[in-house]
Amino acid sequence: MKDFFRNNGLLILTAAVLLALVTAVCSILFGGFADPLSNLAGILATPVRNGISAFANWTGERYSDAFEREQLKTENEELKQRIAQLEETARQADAALQENERLRNHLDLRPSKREFEEESAMVTARSHSNWESAFTISKGSSSGVEPGDCVVDEYWHMVGIVTQVGENWSTVSTLIDSNTELGGQLTRTGEAAILEGDFTLMGQGRLKLSYLPENSELIAGDLVSTSGRGGIYPPGLVVGHVEDVHTEASGVTRYAVVQPETDLESLKQVFVIKSFEIVE
Repeated sequence: MKDFFRNNGLLILTAAVLLALVTAVCSILFGGFADPLSNLAGILATPVRNGISAFANWTGERYSDAFEREQLKTENEELKQRIAQLEETARQADAALQENERLRNHLDLRPSKREFEEESAMVTARSHSNWESAFTISKGSSSGVEPGDCVVDEYWHMVGIVTQVGENWSTVSTLIDSNTELGGQLTRTGEAAILEGDFTLMGQGRLKLSYLPENSELIAGDLVSTSGRGGIYPPGLVVGHVEDVHTEASGVTRYAVVQPETDLESLKQVFVIKSFEIVE
């Protein structure tokens, strides 16, 4: 190797000088442009750099889109929950307003010359049996409710009688229940009769006014109220109005079909009359 450099030293030196001169000439000629070797390297590297850059941009966009979708999903769920809360608040406010309206009506229409001890209650369930007509209310023995108490709506229309009592609930048999029986009176004439449930009429949402006076002259639309006889139920509570008058199968006595004044299926709030007193 020493002999090679010794014998060819001048040649190597000459080649080095020429390469330096060529490089200097290229730099002068290209004036800021890359030399051929650098240009070739750049040409080969550019597609790779572009591919890497494009892939990085695509990955960044996908990540950004996924993040935004997840953020929108979270915000959407939060909005749904907020809307549900607002709707529930609105429902509660509406229910409170309706309850206040019923209480106001009940107080404004309170019968004169009577003192009542009553308990407000909400209807919580209804019986769908073909054998009875009843509903459950939200008050029971802890509120002083007892079997036999009569139940009215906000307008003081009688709707039923308490038949079973629990600690914080009670069952109310409606006027049309086949076991219902109480004294009735025709408001127009003052004639007394018996209000009673009838199994056949129960399916039609009606009850009977039986044992009518022999010469009673009923007309459609006559109001029927409680007579108060026996002191069990307050007198003068409107029950319903006469629809039709029929003759019993025996052909001897007559009875009237009475439609309750209250839509028993739409009741939401009722009032249990726990005690009453007639004020002279």
